[in-house]
Amino acid sequence: MARNLENAGFICNNCNEEILPVTNGRYRNHCPFCLYSVHLDIIPGDRASSCAGLMKPIHLTYKSKKGWQIVHVCLKCGTKKACRVAVDTTQPDSYKMLALLN
Repeated sequence: MARNLENAGFICNNCNEEILPVTNGRYRNHCPFCLYSVHLDIIPGDRASSCAGLMKPIHLTYKSKKGWQIVHVCLKCGTKKACRVAVDTTQPDSYKMLALLN
């Protein structure tokens, strides 16, 4: 898949906010307002999962090479995945919502 298609904007399946693509060279895979995601990947960016369940943010974790990450659990199949917090972009993750995960 072309990088510009992977970094496309979307409408959040949880809160219905319009989400812009990130501008920092990474991919946006969760809502910066409510932090929810959708279970689309098996390997990050592959869009190979057939689950498509809503993924609830459950806590924050810190990895020395990746920095702060949001851990999500799929409400449909129970899979847990972590993704980087988006801060250095035009639509950064809500610090208020991130604080609720601690």
